[in-house]
Amino acid sequence: MIRNWLGAALVLCLLAVSQGTTAHAQTLVLRGGNVYASPEAQPISDAVVVISSGVITAVGHTGEVPIPADARVIDCAGKTIVAGFWNSHVHFTEAVWKNAAGAPAAPLTAHMQAMLTRWGVTTVWDIGSDPSDGLALRRRVSSGEVLGPNIFFAGSIFPKDGRPAYLPAEMQLPEAATPEQAAQMARAYMQLGLDGIKLFTGAYKGEDKPVVNMDVAIAKAAVDVAHAEGKPVFAHPQNTAGIEAVIAAGVDVMAHTVGRQPGYFPEQLARFKQQGVALTPTLSLFAKLPIPPEIAARVVNNIVNQLKQFSENGGIVLFGTDVGYTQLYDTTLEYELMHRALSERQVLASLTTNPARYFKAAKKGRVERGFDGDVAVLDGDPISDVRNLAKVAYTIRAGEIIYQNP
Repeated sequence: MIRNWLGAALVLCLLAVSQGTTAHAQTLVLRGGNVYASPEAQPISDAVVVISSGVITAVGHTGEVPIPADARVIDCAGKTIVAGFWNSHVHFTEAVWKNAAGAPAAPLTAHMQAMLTRWGVTTVWDIGSDPSDGLALRRRVSSGEVLGPNIFFAGSIFPKDGRPAYLPAEMQLPEAATPEQAAQMARAYMQLGLDGIKLFTGAYKGEDKPVVNMDVAIAKAAVDVAHAEGKPVFAHPQNTAGIEAVIAAGVDVMAHTVGRQPGYFPEQLARFKQQGVALTPTLSLFAKLPIPPEIAARVVNNIVNQLKQFSENGGIVLFGTDVGYTQLYDTTLEYELMHRALSERQVLASLTTNPARYFKAAKKGRVERGFDGDVAVLDGDPISDVRNLAKVAYTIRAGEIIYQNP
């Protein structure tokens, strides 16, 4: 997030490409592991998965699936194979991503591994970064020059005087004071080729200052532009008013739980379900706030309860950590906290089938014939211990190994 986001990013509009795929490697075979084709499926033991031209072409038991003669075979005995993970709340805002168009590829790949691919991530939603760097980064990942996940981008809109206290004072952000301004910003993001919009329906100004909330009319103006293009809208609510703006404006995804509200009200839960609102809880973000431990524990109990309420009400949960803003790359704590409200299979669904279905990525989220060759190979079974989701041996995107545990 830097000065004059839209103006700088427009220069790259002709250079930026839409979602692409990396150059496909040779045929890849994963042999001997247990495969969960989907979170609800029973595992296929001693399995073979064949990925050719970036697509899964066969899944079955060893001995039943022919192995192509020219394939690279990876021994997965004792390991578990699941669909590649989505992190639906990230930010490419750290210093390493500055000048992503011209920076050397090796440090970009190394940081991508530390931040994302090391943790099984094959697809991300960046919901608030400088588009001029982000689009260049996506172009280099799509070409295979930088090894990384499939990247979707959402452009940010803040309320007037809504710079959060945790961002530098000199940072000039895209603020909308009127519905017309919000619509104009949303249209500019769509013209850039971004994939969605992110609204700060609540901006934290500090403990001694009131939250700046976005007017519903302003939020709805941006939502209407995005929805007319078939694009989703994320929102960052900070309090009850911010949640109410999410509902009234027709936002698709709440990017956080809200530590300042004691649970969701029944009316809110009913509207979430009616409108198909999804949630990325970002629980570990709140667990690591620089506040006294006893206060942090109360906040975490509150947001875990929100996640439990939301899920039991039939809401769609999407895994997201706010990584890039936070430097907690290890996903273990997020899984542990989510497991306080969700089953192991529900946590796995938040990483795979839920986002694939919600964002209409019809060929992602499952380990089945005809699906994209996006796969995570784990050192343990995530259904027996949710922490095994963070124990990644290989991350494979479109049949290309983008991370291998040394």
